[in-house]
Amino acid sequence: MTWLLALTIWVTLSTGLYLTLSRDLLRCVLGLAIVGSGANLLLFLTGRIGSGQPPVVPLGETVLSQAANPLPQALVLTAIVIGFALMCFSLVLVLRLIERQRTDDVLDLRLAEPPGGDGVKPPLPTPAADAREART
Repeated sequence: MTWLLALTIWVTLSTGLYLTLSRDLLRCVLGLAIVGSGANLLLFLTGRIGSGQPPVVPLGETVLSQAANPLPQALVLTAIVIGFALMCFSLVLVLRLIERQRTDDVLDLRLAEPPGGDGVKPPLPTPAADAREART
């Protein structure tokens, strides 16, 4: 059972990595979601999959002996919710970007960036521009 899950995790992570490295923007987002699912499977595998006992500490003992660990299950459940919300938000952003730029090719989107310098900060003023501002 553990080897089957390990193989499933390997296939999931390699498929997600392949899609993430694609030039298509929607495939990149889908690949990141699949990589997140592979990481969730990996975390879930750490919590003793084959155990059928509930995670309840018997009376008089302080440690679980053969029961499943509830912590990885809770972490995976939380990660699924956060990953789904992040995927929905990124899909909305990607669809808006595709609608605005009319392409989903990553290289074409790179060419659509403004040339040179930092796109957020305005360019540094030149001495000629300072002299013009001083006269007005």
